[in-house]
Amino acid sequence: MKQLTLDYPPLYPINRWQICEDFFSPDHMMLSETVFALGNGYIGIRGSFEEGLSQNTKRTIDGIYLNGFYESVPIPHAERGYGYALNTQTMLNVTDSKIIELYLEYERFSLDSGTVLRFKRTLDLRKGYLTRQVTWRSPLGKEVEIEATRMVSFSKKHVLAFQYKVKPLNFSGPVTINSAINGAVDNHTHEEEDPRFSASLGGLGLTTTGIMTEANGAVLTQETRRSNLSLACAMENKVIGSQSAEIVREQTGQQAVIRFRFNAAEERWIGLEKFVSYYTSLDYPQPDLPRLAKETAAREREKGFNCLIEEQEKVLENYWEDVGLKIEGDLKLEQGLRFNLFQILQAAGSEGRTGIAAKGLTSEGYDGHYFWDTEIYMIPFFSAVMPEQARSLLKYRYSILDHARSRAVDLSHNKGALYPWRTIAGEEGSSYYPAGTAQYHINAAIAYAISKYVEITGDYSFMLEYGAEIIFETARLWEDLGAYIPSKGNCFCYNEVTGPDEYTALVNNNCYTNLMARWHMCYAAQTARHIQKKYPAKYQRLSDKISLKVKEIEAWEKAASVMYIPYDQKLQVHPQDDSFFDKEIWDFKNTPPEKYPLLLHYHPLVIYRFQVCKQPDIILGQLLLGEQFSQEQKRRDYQYYEPITTHDSSLSPSIFSVAASELGYYKDADYFFRLAARLDLDNVFGDTHYGVHMANMAGSWLCLVHGFGGMRTDEGGLKFNPYLPEGWKCYNFKIVYKNCRIAVEVKPETVTYSNLQGGPVKFEHAGTKVSLVEGEKITCKIKKLKIKQIKG
Repeated sequence: MKQLTLDYPPLYPINRWQICEDFFSPDHMMLSETVFALGNGYIGIRGSFEEGLSQNTKRTIDGIYLNGFYESVPIPHAERGYGYALNTQTMLNVTDSKIIELYLEYERFSLDSGTVLRFKRTLDLRKGYLTRQVTWRSPLGKEVEIEATRMVSFSKKHVLAFQYKVKPLNFSGPVTINSAINGAVDNHTHEEEDPRFSASLGGLGLTTTGIMTEANGAVLTQETRRSNLSLACAMENKVIGSQSAEIVREQTGQQAVIRFRFNAAEERWIGLEKFVSYYTSLDYPQPDLPRLAKETAAREREKGFNCLIEEQEKVLENYWEDVGLKIEGDLKLEQGLRFNLFQILQAAGSEGRTGIAAKGLTSEGYDGHYFWDTEIYMIPFFSAVMPEQARSLLKYRYSILDHARSRAVDLSHNKGALYPWRTIAGEEGSSYYPAGTAQYHINAAIAYAISKYVEITGDYSFMLEYGAEIIFETARLWEDLGAYIPSKGNCFCYNEVTGPDEYTALVNNNCYTNLMARWHMCYAAQTARHIQKKYPAKYQRLSDKISLKVKEIEAWEKAASVMYIPYDQKLQVHPQDDSFFDKEIWDFKNTPPEKYPLLLHYHPLVIYRFQVCKQPDIILGQLLLGEQFSQEQKRRDYQYYEPITTHDSSLSPSIFSVAASELGYYKDADYFFRLAARLDLDNVFGDTHYGVHMANMAGSWLCLVHGFGGMRTDEGGLKFNPYLPEGWKCYNFKIVYKNCRIAVEVKPETVTYSNLQGGPVKFEHAGTKVSLVEGEKITCKIKKLKIKQIKG
């Protein structure tokens, strides 16, 4: 196992509710642009400065993104085969609306010129906005104080707003503030040969189709070249402070500029409030976009910046109340977990038309694609905390079901649906099919997420309207993909597939894939029979729509009943696939730290020849389908696979933490939770400057709630079996279970469950049945840590 040290000072000061930066360094810019990124699930903006930089322009990545707004980019296959994905979709960097430039007469303010006398930037997790205080001396000796605040509205998804205040400290005289929107934007080109980052657009950037300036604002329209999408960006500005300004409007190239010229007085504040609005043809007819954007920006200008701030604070107050997070005894971990949960909120807001990208809206890494991360890592959080958001994310999968059906046809399947491994609009965007399309297990991930959503929320209407159709069509593909193999005792097998571990590809009988396919077909058959019995009319309509026959359901059950699950009787361990144990174990001892992650230093064929895992595979399967395995079996598999896992994937730490908690390996559970909780905030993987790791962020919540809290749901209902990690005094969280809001507080010897709303609610605590009516609470004893169970 590659061992990552956690013994390092935090990059940002420890604070329960704030992420602060109290120095300016160009070397630190790109990382902080990610950490201080803002978003609302629709708009995302990196934390680059409004004024830009005058000298270190290559040390910054400007970026404003709209979820689901993309260009279709041809995939340059040198040797293209049948069924290869032809195009990928790339999330675009859109109109730059953050621009606010400051001139002290003729001297331009920039943090990388002159002298920075004071700098502090603060992301307030409790309030939901970013502030910056700067005191600066110009090359000619003029000193100013600057206060800049920005926010992306959670309550008004189209709105981004800025407040920019300036106070001369040792002079009076001309000061100009320029507010602009600029259409001359492009995606960032990464020089590294790293498949995790975005692809080049190859000259397919946005085309500016119109610019209009009037009064204190402007509207700019743009369109894509191949995906036939359009957007409009509008800005409105308002002078604030005690002085008026001369206003000059200009259009230069693809930029609209409003210049505000002040005759500033020493020790007197002047400034602007800037309100920006984005609309796209994904949601509204193209001709209406400029009007809608302009009207929205103007409306917010009339209300004022403080009104948006008040609305934002209320949204965050409600969110943190619903999350109910507290960790007493480790403020560093609480800060990390709060930061992660704040980023999850910033990435949410799909309304059924978009998903959550692997990097959220903090960068264009992975081209802004949606993966299986959403279903396995993020939907469990949303189902238990924000159920309406989980429903919307699953509705997005339904919206691209026809694309999944078409993709199945591309791969010569006569029936069913195969979801794309990575996508935005529904088409497969993976250029490397061994680690892309071959990961058929995404079908099971989506079905599993639907099952857990329904299990936790009780929202069977979703199953009837959307879920069942997805589950049936994807189950069809499983039955068509496999075969009864005589050499395997006529068991049902899957050949040439790739599991979650991407350091092994195109194998026969990946254990995780077979386990999940078996569960999927069983669940599909059970669901079909349940709907047929309880909702016969709805079943008839759906079966007619997709031509579902009884013999197909029976075929699912037959295949599942004889599914081949690899197992080594001698080792009493599940091999990851048929050939995994025939390989040599990777030489971890002689692999230097700088050679990790392996995918950046070794050809895939080299890695594929060894027993080495990038992330959990069978361990994840046993976590999702825990009732199918004994604790002894889980321990044997954990003990075999953890030492040969590099954890090069950010998807790895949280799963190993939850598994370790269940198995009593408490030191492992703590180590992997610490890794997950601060992976981005401390830049543990060294790549956070290219965007956060959304799945890991959701996974850190799983560590706390599913791991330490022992929360599980299954057909038997809701279950808890919590423990208190060593060194902690207490921790708290809240969940929603079938319209009941439950608060959990774990202390050194006890846990208290409170039914805050709804009910009565029934669940199990450590195997003991509990029932609480609304307003009732109960305190139970918790298990104590047994040192002999701890894995060294």
